[in-house]
Amino acid sequence: MIRIVPAKDQQVRVTWALPRHEPSGPVSVVGDFNDWTPGATELRTRSNGNRTAAVVVPQGTTLRFRYLGSNGHWFDDEDAAVRDEQGCLIIV
Repeated sequence: MIRIVPAKDQQVRVTWALPRHEPSGPVSVVGDFNDWTPGATELRTRSNGNRTAAVVVPQGTTLRFRYLGSNGHWFDDEDAAVRDEQGCLIIV
């Protein structure tokens, strides 16, 4: 799930959420917002059982991203409006 909410000063907060055990092991969101650095934006387990990660970016930004799981497993978000060979694309 991807949630986008307004933040301060013409910015938005983008939050990615995955169920605790799907997939198992650590997962990070990797994309152009963190220079495609694995582990830079790792999903953390919350009290409700979901794992989430969030970034704040300027409104109108286009984000390209993918998830990186255990053993180098890359996967896309089913909620992303657009997907291509380079990953998922959302405009916030």
